[in-house]
Amino acid sequence: MKTEAAATTLTIPWIVLLLGLSSYNSGGVLAVNMSIPNTLLRGTVGGEAVLSVCYNSFSLDLPVIKWQLKREKSITVVQSIGTDIIGTLRPEYRDRILVFENGTLLLHNLRLSDNGTYDVEISITDDTFTGEGSITLTVDESISRPFIHMETTSVLELSENVVLNCSHDNGTKTAYRWFKGGKQLSNMTRFVFSPDQKFLTIMRVLMADDDIYICMVENPVGNMTSLPIKLTVYRRSSLYIILSTGGIFLLITLVTICACWTPNKKQRHHHPAGNPVYRYNDYSDCLRITHTDDLLPKRTERNGINAVTSLYVLQQKEPSLDDSSSNNSIGSPESDNPPCYTSSPKLNGSLTPARSSIRLT
Repeated sequence: MKTEAAATTLTIPWIVLLLGLSSYNSGGVLAVNMSIPNTLLRGTVGGEAVLSVCYNSFSLDLPVIKWQLKREKSITVVQSIGTDIIGTLRPEYRDRILVFENGTLLLHNLRLSDNGTYDVEISITDDTFTGEGSITLTVDESISRPFIHMETTSVLELSENVVLNCSHDNGTKTAYRWFKGGKQLSNMTRFVFSPDQKFLTIMRVLMADDDIYICMVENPVGNMTSLPIKLTVYRRSSLYIILSTGGIFLLITLVTICACWTPNKKQRHHHPAGNPVYRYNDYSDCLRITHTDDLLPKRTERNGINAVTSLYVLQQKEPSLDDSSSNNSIGSPESDNPPCYTSSPKLNGSLTPARSSIRLT
């Protein structure tokens, strides 16, 4: 008796479930059951993207399929009954759209503007509820081969701020990685990356930095590695290292010495008062000169007649210190007047010059 009661208890739920399914198929509550295998797709510019969906329904009618691209205001990409497109496609989607019977959408020749979230709706006339879903598509540009740009590939030891630039022509949403000798670099004391890690700066080059460098560029659709570049570091002389480390102190010391040093002035010679002193351009010699000029006329004969020429020979004599007392003072009227000459008429026509003391001022 107990066994028959247990069997009856297990059979009743299955009977109820079968009755519910029969009422569902006979025109009760109907719905489109839709599934999406992949809700995130990545595509490349110029490539293709398959937005795959599938549905099932008890109705034999063709489904009405509608795809929209989410924007501030949603854009209708395509609407179809089965595979037959309804209406006219937007210009940016012409010749790039294909709809399959199960509702899958194929986009040809992808563009960056195709990036976004796509909503799909599938409805059948006999079904009460519409199947809905969404797929996110990201479109990126493939990366071209990068190359490392440097001002020079040969530097001297202890050089400052050597910059390596990882450049490439194409690629979106890029990220950069640097390798030295096959090992990935990270931010260190002497190795500094720019915020986007596109630039690598070696703050102070050492001999250990003589190595091969590579940069890798990657984005959601792939990655590319640059050709290796060799950085050659030459050793500086020991003298340069000493001067470079103490150069600032040495420079300050030399500037201070030059600023404080002045040349010694030569002492002037002192002479007794009353003696005239004449200074020439040579500041090392100070001369006391008192001139007693003898003007000796020269005779010339012209047409048999003796004549006195206007050319006189100036004879300078260096008087002794004892004779200087006999000279007049500098300010005497006699020194201010020009020398005068006296002549007496004689038969031989000779001239007797008057002696005068002349001081050069």
